[in-house]
Amino acid sequence: MYALKNKVQLIGNLGGTPEIKNTETGKKLARFSVATNEVYRNAKGDKVTETQWHNLVAWGKVADIAEKYLTKGAEVCIEGKLINRSYTDKDGNKKYIAEVQVNELLMLSKAAS
Repeated sequence: MYALKNKVQLIGNLGGTPEIKNTETGKKLARFSVATNEVYRNAKGDKVTETQWHNLVAWGKVADIAEKYLTKGAEVCIEGKLINRSYTDKDGNKKYIAEVQVNELLMLSKAAS
């Protein structure tokens, strides 16, 4: 169970084409978002779909795969770990963000038409 302390698995659809950057040290970085849907019936018996958006970041070879193959609407399965970080915005306000650092990526479908 030690290896399962910080593990995230998601299956969802890409919100857009990954944004690719190369760092000053030459590492490739891919940022993208994935939407997951949960469907349930409310107290009235109506079907309700709840969508959650997740920010993802991939480095190196995983970023290469994301750049080459991922497009908006594609269904993917990802595995990674949850990262919490903070930054200061242009107005000097401290912002906090949670994102998933992707270690493994599996393409389940092509982009939606």
